[in-house]
Amino acid sequence: MAATARALGLPYRTVWHWCKDRPEPRQHGTQLRCFRCRSGVDNPTKPAAYAYLLGLYLGDGHLVTTARVPVLRIYCANAWPHLIELCEQAMRDVLANSVQRVQKQGCIGVQSYGTHWPCLLPQHGPGKKHERPIVLADWQRQIVEAHPGDFLRGLFHSDGCRVSNRVTVRGKGYVYPRYMFSNESADIMRLCQWALDLLGIAWKMNRSNSLSVARREAVAALDRHVGPKS
Repeated sequence: MAATARALGLPYRTVWHWCKDRPEPRQHGTQLRCFRCRSGVDNPTKPAAYAYLLGLYLGDGHLVTTARVPVLRIYCANAWPHLIELCEQAMRDVLANSVQRVQKQGCIGVQSYGTHWPCLLPQHGPGKKHERPIVLADWQRQIVEAHPGDFLRGLFHSDGCRVSNRVTVRGKGYVYPRYMFSNESADIMRLCQWALDLLGIAWKMNRSNSLSVARREAVAALDRHVGPKS
């Protein structure tokens, strides 16, 4: 079993579990699902799920490649249990055979070990994302161009929010919804702007690290793709 674990790039306990509890396991190593390494796998099988996961990763994700087996971690606040479920499902739809939830202070670390996560997320690297270039590969741009709404959903579910903005004009109060997206990376901010442009959704910058979608028709359009967290 140790040799099998090394060949598949999986923890020994995972292979032991398969052999003990699943005489004919249907699970396979992630190399059998990596659409970047196998021509026989669609690119990807569920592109909308990949676009969503990419948005989550660029927002609150971290890919550790220094361990024996790379691990993708995306942090989701405890206040959004449905978001945690969506994140886990996206990992499974894209590559993961198994996903773990690790409780942190105020949030859940949704994580998956897999040798081939770096193939699918080439933006990984040492240090913080805003301290290094974040550029999509051509094949990633094609996926986002085909599924910009899912990509934006991931971005706004990680580093964005839908809020009620209150203003007073000539003594009369008004309340209207708007979306906010904040990120310290200028590259990631430009990717958000690009995806909004693909959908024809108007936006403006409040600060260098903060974007707002406030026009009524723009908010309604983004509601169809993102919607509030839950």
